[in-house]
Amino acid sequence: MLRKKKFYHMFVIESRDTESRARAGMLKTPHGDIPTPIFMPVGTCGTVKGILQRDLTEDINAKIILGNTYHLYLRPGTKVLKLAGGLHQFMSWDRPILTDSGGYQVFSLTGNRKLTDEGAVFKSHIDGSRHLFTPENTVDIQRIIGADIMMAFDECAPWPCDYSYAKKSVALTHHWLDRAVVRFNETNPLWGKIQFFFPIVQGGTFDDLRRESAEKTASAGMEGNAIGGLSVGEPAEDMYRIIEIVNEILPDEKPRYLMGVGTPVNILEAIERGIDMFDCVMPTRNGRNGMLFTSNGTINIRNKKWMDDLSPIDPDGPSAVSLIYSKAYLRHLVISGENLGAQIASIHNLAFYMKLVGEARKKIEEGIFKTWKNLMIKKLSERL
Repeated sequence: MLRKKKFYHMFVIESRDTESRARAGMLKTPHGDIPTPIFMPVGTCGTVKGILQRDLTEDINAKIILGNTYHLYLRPGTKVLKLAGGLHQFMSWDRPILTDSGGYQVFSLTGNRKLTDEGAVFKSHIDGSRHLFTPENTVDIQRIIGADIMMAFDECAPWPCDYSYAKKSVALTHHWLDRAVVRFNETNPLWGKIQFFFPIVQGGTFDDLRRESAEKTASAGMEGNAIGGLSVGEPAEDMYRIIEIVNEILPDEKPRYLMGVGTPVNILEAIERGIDMFDCVMPTRNGRNGMLFTSNGTINIRNKKWMDDLSPIDPDGPSAVSLIYSKAYLRHLVISGENLGAQIASIHNLAFYMKLVGEARKKIEEGIFKTWKNLMIKKLSERL
């Protein structure tokens, strides 16, 4: 029997910028409150790659991390996660977790998946075994994972795609959303803590499809909403236009999550347009490859110019490692293929992202976000 869920007002807007749609808020979850705007480090398989949970809390000060339903379902699997009492217990993490439903991962398996009204049949990238994801069982899996915020199963259409494909994709996403909402409402959390559920706006770069999807998403009446299918190759100007269109429709009083975005500049531009939550693999992936984000621009630490530079990685010090280690030492580690180099670079980049959204919040509270953002974008666009 369908049980109507109580609405818990998980989000409070505390300040607004005077010159833009940027806002500072507080997300309230069972595992802690999250100040917004917020960046979520990506912990796809129950780990932010190469980073200890201790460093996530102490040096990076991550308020929430992201896990992935697809990957966790395949490994370690729901049996182990259930035995452990959920992902928080399994990975010894006591702060909030958001889980992506796995839609993006399934649909990136081109040639190894088939879409139907029922769901998506796919082959595991690990051993080729066949599996079925449906709107219902992805809710069930996320119940077992125990994420504070669960995502609806959707289709992330490729870019570029024609209008006909995007329209069919949106219709399928909406059909699945209806079923996922029913499943969410007729089931309860397994680990005694409230879980929230976010639908996802799709529609490619087509304005009318995005409006249609935003209206459908808003009508679901969930505690927050997400925007998917961006930062998949489209020009940045298209991304910003779509954000503006969608945010005119999504409820102002609920959190807005822009999935998989992005660069520091992307994040600041999206905050200006009313986005509250972000995730991206860029800080860790780029860090492992020797690209560092700093408040004065980006650094390719592999460049020979840093070989004898004994100054700190970043004098502004977003983390302890940014001040302790020199550019020359980090370059030596990265060039030598030492794991410590990737770890230091990843910690620095994640801490930089956290510092950036923290500063954005302060500037919103001061009412000068847009002015500050314009100055920061000039600095962030520099290559040092």
